Amino acid sequence: MAKKRRKLNKDFEKKIYSSKKNVELVLAKIYDIDDEDIQKEYMSAFNGVVNLYDELKEDYEQIGFTDNSEKFLSNYKKAFKLFESEFEI
Repeated sequence: MAKKRRKLNKDFEKKIYSSKKNVELVLAKIYDIDDEDIQKEYMSAFNGVVNLYDELKEDYEQIGFTDNSEKFLSNYKKAFKLFESEFEI
C-alpha cells in the first residue's frame, strides 16, 4: 500500500521558519549570560518553549499540515509570550 502524501502549506512553513529563528535568537542570548546560575534558570524556563517548537516542527515534517498544526503553533506562541513576559531577555 502506498504511503499517503503529507499536505504542505507554504505560509505555515514560513511561520515554522520564523519560530525557529526566534528560538535560536533567544538561545543565543541565554548562552551569552555570564552568570551560570541565571543562565541555568533561563535555560530551564525556555526548555518548555523549545520542546513545543520541536513538537510543532516534527509534527509538520512527519504528518504535514493538519488541524493540529495550528494548535501546535498556538501552544508554541503562548509559551513563547509567557517566557518573554516572565524573563527579561
